[in-house]
Amino acid sequence: MIVHGAYAVEPWRVRETELNLDVLAQSESLFALSNGHVGWRGNLDEGEPHGLPGSYLNGVYEVHPLPYAEAGYGYPESGRTVINITNGKVLRLLVDDEPFDLRYGRLVSHERVLDLRRGVMERVCEWCSPAGTRIRVRATRMVSLTQRSIAAVAYEVEAVDRRARVVVQSELVANEQLPPSGGDPRAASVLQSPLRPEQDFAHGHRLRLVHRTRHSGLRVAVAADHVVTGPEPTTTVCESHPDLARLTIGSVLEPGQKLRVEKFVAHGWSSTRSLPAMSAQVDAALVAAGDGGWARLADEQRACLDDFWACADVEVDGDEEIQQAVRFGLFHVLQAGARAEQRAIPAKGLTGSGYDGHAFWDTEMFVLPVLAHTLPEAVAEALRWRQSTLPAARERAAQLGLRGAAFPWRTIEGREGSAYWPAGTAAFHVNAGIAHAVVHYTETTGDEDFERDTGLELLVETARLWRSLGHHDHRGVFHIDGVTGPDEYSALADDNTYTNLMARANLLAAARAVERHPKEAERLGADSEESASWRDAAEAMHIPYNAELRVHEQHAGFTRYQRWDFAGTRADQYPLMLHFPYFDLYRKQVVKQADLVLAMYTCSAEFDDAHIARNFAYYEPLTVRDSSLSACVQAVIAAQAGHLRLAYDYTAEAALMDLEDLEHNTRDGLHIASLAGTWMALVAGFGGARRAGGTLEFAPRLPEKFSRLAFRLLFRGRRLRVEITRQSAAYALLDGPPLTIRHHGTPVALRPDTPVDRPVPPPVHRPAPEQPPHRKPNTRFGPGKRTAGVTRRGR
Repeated sequence: MIVHGAYAVEPWRVRETELNLDVLAQSESLFALSNGHVGWRGNLDEGEPHGLPGSYLNGVYEVHPLPYAEAGYGYPESGRTVINITNGKVLRLLVDDEPFDLRYGRLVSHERVLDLRRGVMERVCEWCSPAGTRIRVRATRMVSLTQRSIAAVAYEVEAVDRRARVVVQSELVANEQLPPSGGDPRAASVLQSPLRPEQDFAHGHRLRLVHRTRHSGLRVAVAADHVVTGPEPTTTVCESHPDLARLTIGSVLEPGQKLRVEKFVAHGWSSTRSLPAMSAQVDAALVAAGDGGWARLADEQRACLDDFWACADVEVDGDEEIQQAVRFGLFHVLQAGARAEQRAIPAKGLTGSGYDGHAFWDTEMFVLPVLAHTLPEAVAEALRWRQSTLPAARERAAQLGLRGAAFPWRTIEGREGSAYWPAGTAAFHVNAGIAHAVVHYTETTGDEDFERDTGLELLVETARLWRSLGHHDHRGVFHIDGVTGPDEYSALADDNTYTNLMARANLLAAARAVERHPKEAERLGADSEESASWRDAAEAMHIPYNAELRVHEQHAGFTRYQRWDFAGTRADQYPLMLHFPYFDLYRKQVVKQADLVLAMYTCSAEFDDAHIARNFAYYEPLTVRDSSLSACVQAVIAAQAGHLRLAYDYTAEAALMDLEDLEHNTRDGLHIASLAGTWMALVAGFGGARRAGGTLEFAPRLPEKFSRLAFRLLFRGRRLRVEITRQSAAYALLDGPPLTIRHHGTPVALRPDTPVDRPVPPPVHRPAPEQPPHRKPNTRFGPGKRTAGVTRRGR
């Protein structure tokens, strides 16, 4: 846990047993709470000290110029960065006129707990002021999963050993001063004072601030209401200023007496609604939150989490760190998407400002597949957001001289935000990722209404892009040239295998969807002639293959490139992108992150077991994992190829990416895709789960450290539970009509409440592949032990 003894390993909680200011920013990310609409970093209630203050509303951003040394046609003119909105978390405390600041006085004890079952962050501390007054503070914080705009804090102060005069200042604070970004190119741009005040209000226990962003023109309203309980006399005074609204609560506490403040905070934003409308919106949300008070809000939160874990829980026997990590990961994936509701799911969720708050292809390829089996309605909402951005994607395609839609590499609101086009615009595979997510969702849920209303349009417009981007050569073979695949160390390549395979699947899926929905397709201008051209392109798609080596090429000609000088590369020269020019990386055999290996997972029907084994053995010594997106994919294919110990090490790397801060950038926010990848490594890797059209296939095998792996998932209105040991796998249909699955290729008929056991065959033993020097994954040894982490800094 951030390689610090203050963090305990527990199955359902993340516990910090003492305050360590050296890792305060990292802990703020770990303890962040969100519902996909509102995000609160795990800052201390009193506001200071802090690592990175953070309160976010999904979709709220500011515009800033993108400077270029040399301008070029089609370059994005401006960038967009998530901003720190009005902070409603702050509850400052003074004890006998001394500010409660943990850097002063004497901190007797301090504990924080992120409860993954209840969806709250709890804090308990005892502090002795410089004057000798001892108090105990208990605080519980939540961001509601059921009331979209609401976050809340219950803050309680108790006098311990003598009378204490206490004052709590509950605040709304806008335009907080932020620390400098430190020069990290992935950290969010620091935009000072992005909010222009429009309204401030304070009356009784109610506070409200309304602001508008200076350049993007988004109106943000935040309001707070309070329930105060304390001994008589307890007094309150409220005030407001353009960037500050405050309720001051004063009381005198005898030993054992408590002052309790329950604070409910409502958030809203709009690009079109008026100031009075936004004020009314957040006031109404407070009324709804106050109906039943804190107790009802907490009960709703627990019930929501109970429902989620009944469909999503993963149990791991044999490694308590991975057990904790997979639940931690699932909790944050839930938080990232639960109430995003037609907004993007950013790469950091709403846990920090890293990557400027942008969404990438990570969402469709790593996060949505997990949500499809655990919270499918969130997937539909995320893809409806993509549909809402089609006008910008069509405009971008036209600008590039292409048909259909060219979805952006990185974005907040639909427009391209990448200033580096070789790894941005050229990474057209984001289009195929969106189509892949559409197909995965519809085949996993059977949601025909979604396919007709949303999926069809996405499939048609992405298929049009591929048909116009690629071309038939003189022999009729279809090529897609000059693109960048998932491996960002191989830019502007011809016939990237992952891209071509995913594009082929996209084209065929679009053609089938047009056949299923001819009336809707006609409205989109898609007819049988156009869909026939998609089929022609798909069937003629070139898939590069080296017959001499008997391996698939990552892209055409890749295997003839000079190999990177791994022996001459020092450990401190990773990640390579920060120490070597891209010019050199682009023309060598070196792989930043799983690319061809990812294709073997997403397009598994295209590869037999022999090719999977040979391809994995070839690319493993070339893959340096300068990206957090790689380990989980390598875990899946390593398990499929029979390298279970290696798969186990990669699973641990994905699982502990943030809990151990392996890339040294957790302070900027969590790696949501890697957290989702933990589920992928366990369920698709050791569980061998694959989707095959209208059914599921499993090929489970466990690594030696696991004695049992069990997981639940949703599929076509059914809830399944799979429990795997080294000897057998038990399949149970918990809810829904009968279903036939496949176990290691053999059909298994499932009926409700009738588990079926099947033996697990032993894995095929193959020589373990090598990794580049200094890039071997950390080898776990003994229960719950790891070697020291290595430094990696890519996405």
